[in-house]
Amino acid sequence: MIKKCIKATYVGLILLLLYAPILLLAVYSFNEVDLIGTWGAFSLEHYAKLFGDPVILEMIGNTVGLALLAAALSTVLGTAGALGFYYSKKRTRTIMYGASQIPVINAEIVTALALAIAFVTVGLEKSYFTLLIGHMIICTPFVVLSVTPKLKQMDNSLYEAALDLGASPTKALFKVVLPQIIPGVISGFMLAITLSLDDYIVTSYCKPSGFNTISTYVYNATTKGNAHTAETLASFWALTTIIFVIILAVVLIANLVDGKKKEDRT
Repeated sequence: MIKKCIKATYVGLILLLLYAPILLLAVYSFNEVDLIGTWGAFSLEHYAKLFGDPVILEMIGNTVGLALLAAALSTVLGTAGALGFYYSKKRTRTIMYGASQIPVINAEIVTALALAIAFVTVGLEKSYFTLLIGHMIICTPFVVLSVTPKLKQMDNSLYEAALDLGASPTKALFKVVLPQIIPGVISGFMLAITLSLDDYIVTSYCKPSGFNTISTYVYNATTKGNAHTAETLASFWALTTIIFVIILAVVLIANLVDGKKKEDRT
């Protein structure tokens, strides 16, 4: 009993340290005052400002649109790469897989600086295209990491049986292999979206002037400041709360669906 209490207390403290900052912002997002530490009256003013400011809405649209596009392209590229690695010879697979994971191990500032120098070298000006390339480079290796374990877990005999029964390699790929690895593909897509939404360093080095995402907008608001910096940052308290609630809902729904599937199988 004592051990269970100690374990529960330890886990509770870890969760508190992880989520206390987010919960603090969530509480103050319902405060009419723009300063943390000063409590006024309960208000939805920050949420009203969030959805009423066209600049913030445009920035949110830029961030979400970029994340979805980069994640979609990275998922296609990463899945194709994982399939290529898996069906290559062992020596080739080891070398290529190791090379694909360099952006994962490498410091992001190094990747961002290398991208900026490469774009200048080939004569590419900073644009939405260079920004998209930068996000794909940091997202694709994580898609490969998500898909590869599913490839190792799948039943290869099904693919070989499809070929023996007359299916072409392409048809066997889409009808047999992809359905077996689809959970890894979805995981890679969701991870790519998260990485793109969260990225600041690569975005700041590759984005064109005048284009802002959530990370670059918040950084500029806190470091450079402007006439309505306090109000703008207070609106982001509301945005943080909304994002946290959405993610929490998605995780809970996914766990409930997964638990339901396991019960049905049992």
